[in-house]
Amino acid sequence: MKRAREKNNVRALGWVAFFGGFGQDMIQPILPVFYSSVLGLSKETIGLIEGSLTTIVSVFKILSGFLSDKLKKRKSIVFIGYLLSAVSRFLFGFVFLGWQAFALRFIDGIGKGTKDAPRDVLVAQSAQEGKMGFSFGYQRMLDTFGSVVGPLATAGLLYLLAKNAMQYRIIFYIGGLISAVTLLLIAFFVKEKPQADSKERNKYDFGLLKGRFLFFLIIMLVFTLGNSSDSYLILRAQGVGVSAITIPIVYALFNLLYGLLATPAGILSDKIGRVRVMQAGWLIYALCYIGFAVAHHPWQIWLIYIFYGMYYATTEGVSKALVARVVPENQRGTAYGLFNASLGLMSLPANFIAGFLWDRVAPSATFYFGAVCAFAAFILISFSKLDKPQISS
Repeated sequence: MKRAREKNNVRALGWVAFFGGFGQDMIQPILPVFYSSVLGLSKETIGLIEGSLTTIVSVFKILSGFLSDKLKKRKSIVFIGYLLSAVSRFLFGFVFLGWQAFALRFIDGIGKGTKDAPRDVLVAQSAQEGKMGFSFGYQRMLDTFGSVVGPLATAGLLYLLAKNAMQYRIIFYIGGLISAVTLLLIAFFVKEKPQADSKERNKYDFGLLKGRFLFFLIIMLVFTLGNSSDSYLILRAQGVGVSAITIPIVYALFNLLYGLLATPAGILSDKIGRVRVMQAGWLIYALCYIGFAVAHHPWQIWLIYIFYGMYYATTEGVSKALVARVVPENQRGTAYGLFNASLGLMSLPANFIAGFLWDRVAPSATFYFGAVCAFAAFILISFSKLDKPQISS
């Protein structure tokens, strides 16, 4: 009975991720056009709105993770996060001024940051013995499928509403309603594992910042320093002759492969260990980046993107499963908050370095640097003992 309940919880959380990604990626592709064409905002204002989002999300990832550990109320915090995002996306259909857009993106950022850490804890709590990798892989699979379906739905709606002056606003309404499906799933299908309210469990140990979790976080930051925005991959694809019309198809194929392989990669990590699977993922990443550096023909980009999907599948969910292994259960919220926020904040220097190398040295230098960081992370994790059994609470 308990095993069936845990299995159903993993499924429910996976579909929560699907509809969350669906609603978010319906709206994301049209926001820049809506800002400039409909609201008439300057590029500086657009940069301010979207640039501040990363900081907001990162701050609230840490706060919500810590709060969920203290209150032991993961489900309620996840619900609030998805509620804020769904409402802000729906209300975007009523935006006519720049400050309104900023306010709603601010609220959406709070929602996105609030839900991540406690949701990861719920996944970890619901994972059956020996299936932690599968559980996170399943969630990443459905999340990614949502990110495939969302833009395709938007493309279809833009075609159908081509002569409608309200086309963007209608898409915001629909995206907000689809995002609201997550609230029904959380309310009726997601269950929270009861936790004993003992003194030991409530005691917060700052040793979390000294042990294996800190070492793993440092390794991830080394890798992330060379993991610049995928926008550079798109620019590279254009540079070697991939047409603007073809690029979205290549990107959709990448996401599809990522989604299909995420669960098998998680299952593999349960069998042979998380570290080995992540090492394989980082080697694939390094080879892909070297491939982007030396590519000269469009067909090479298609091939590289296939392998790039394998990199995502073998690292995204597996890394979160590894976090669950190296920290006590009563501190997982804080750990996931720090983990997610740190990687998000590292994207700023990573993208600065990538842009600097692209402009001042050569486009290939950006990818060689990413490959070097991946190899460095591979070597560091080889000396770790992160696949030891989970620390008891």
